[in-house]
Amino acid sequence: MSSFLSLLAARPPLSSSAPRILLRSRVPVSPPRPAISRSIPALSTPRKPFRCPHQPLPQRQQRWYARIPPERHTPHNPNRNQDYIDTYAHRVTNNEHYVRLQAAKPLPTPSGLSMTAVAAIAVVSACIFYFYNLETVPISGRTRFNFYSSDAVNKVGEQEYKRLLASLEDQGTRVLPDWDPRTARVKRVMQKLIPFSGMAVNDWEIYVIESPSQANAFVLPGGKVFVFSGILNLARNDSQLATVLGHEIAHNVAEHVAERLSASFGTNILIYSAVILGGVFGLGPLLMWFVGPWATEVAFGFPMSRKQESEADYIGLMIMAQACYDPREAVDFWARMERAGKASGQEEVPEWASTHPTNLNRIKKIQEWMPEAMDKWSQSDCSTTTSFADLFRMALERGQVIIV
Repeated sequence: MSSFLSLLAARPPLSSSAPRILLRSRVPVSPPRPAISRSIPALSTPRKPFRCPHQPLPQRQQRWYARIPPERHTPHNPNRNQDYIDTYAHRVTNNEHYVRLQAAKPLPTPSGLSMTAVAAIAVVSACIFYFYNLETVPISGRTRFNFYSSDAVNKVGEQEYKRLLASLEDQGTRVLPDWDPRTARVKRVMQKLIPFSGMAVNDWEIYVIESPSQANAFVLPGGKVFVFSGILNLARNDSQLATVLGHEIAHNVAEHVAERLSASFGTNILIYSAVILGGVFGLGPLLMWFVGPWATEVAFGFPMSRKQESEADYIGLMIMAQACYDPREAVDFWARMERAGKASGQEEVPEWASTHPTNLNRIKKIQEWMPEAMDKWSQSDCSTTTSFADLFRMALERGQVIIV
C-alpha cells in the first residue's frame, strides 16, 4: 500500500497534450437536480385571489334579495330580550303547526281507495237508502221498500195505457161501449166499491174488453181498470164480480205498482253484481246474465208478487164487505176459478214458480179473514141497504127460501 502511494506521488503531472485516462466508476451517478428554490415557490408569497367573470343574478333571486331590509344600527332596546322570547315562541308555535301538517294523513282519493273500501261504502250507502225508503201499508200493516212517488208511477201508467190500447187495436180486439150491458154491470158495481177505496169516482176509468176466452182483469196506475168479458161469465152475481173488482181496486190503493218498480231497481243491482262476480271468479258473465234474472225472480220477485196478491185479496174482501157485498161469495168465486182452470186443461204451476198463489190457498186465506169481513158487513147495516132483488138472486143461486 505504501509503495502504491509513493508511485502516485512521484508521478509527474499530466500535460494538456498528453492523453487522459478516465477511470469509470461502477456506481451509477444520477443527473444533477435543479435547485429547490427554483422549482417550489416560497411559502411567504401571497396567492392571487381567484376571480370569475361576473354573472347577473336571475330575476327571481333579485326579487328575493330586494325584499331583505337593509341592516340598521338601532340603539339599545331594553325590551329586546322579551321581543326575542315572543318571536321564539311564535316560531315554536309555527313549527308545531308544520309538524302537525307533515304528520297528517293524506285525504282519500279515488285512486287510493281499495276495492274493499269501495265495496264497504257502497253497502253502507245502499243500507241507508233502503231503510230510509221503508214504509208500512196502512191496511195490512206490511213493511215494504218503495221510493217511487205517485206522480212518477202515474206517468208510467199513462205510457203503459197508450201502449195497451195500441196493442188491442193491432190485434183487432174491441173495447165494449158504455151502453153495452156488460159494461153497465161493471160500472154499477164499481160505483158502489169506489167510495170505500178512499179515491174519488172521477179518478177511475173502466174498460171492458171483448174476449170471452180470457178470464182476467187488471188495473193500471191512475185508476184505469181493464176487465175481460170472459171473467163476467164466471162471476154469477154482483158479489162475485165485486170480489174481482175489489181485488183490482186494492192493487191501486196499496200502490203495488210503485213497490214493484222499486223492487226491480234492487233486483237489477243484484243481477249486475252477480255478473261482475261471475266474471271475477270465472263463472262466466253470460251464464250469470241468463241465470241471474231467473234466480232473482224466484228468490225475490215471485214471493213479493204473491204477497201483493194476498194483500189485495184481503183489502178487496174488506172493501166489498163495507160496500154491502156478501164476502162469502168470494170463496165460491175462487172455487169456480179452480174448476174452470182444470176444465180448460191448464197446466198447474207450482206456487214457488208463480206470481199468484194457488186458488186453494186463496180460499184458505179468505176463510181465515171471513170473521173480520162479516163483522164489517154487519156493521155497515147492509141488511137494510141491500135490495130485495139482490137477496132474491142470491137465495135462488144457493137454493134457499126467503121467509117473508
